[in-house]
Amino acid sequence: MNRKHALLMVLCCLIPLVGFAAISIFRIPANTVIYVALALACPAMHLLMMRGMTHAPARSAGVNHGGEHAHHQVEAPKELKTQ
Repeated sequence: MNRKHALLMVLCCLIPLVGFAAISIFRIPANTVIYVALALACPAMHLLMMRGMTHAPARSAGVNHGGEHAHHQVEAPKELKTQ
């Protein structure tokens, strides 16, 4: 595990704890916190999911490195080979 990953894990654990402490200390109604969390969850999830996306062309099994479609040859069944 590298240092950056460890720091991210610690932050992900501390943020909810700080949030629960703030709710208790400032006596914020829980339903308000839930509504705000739901409102922020959509853009946060969008950012997290899109972070790994690239706009480079995808390499699939049917495309070779030159960008042309690779033609796959299908082998004939054994019954047809013997005739």
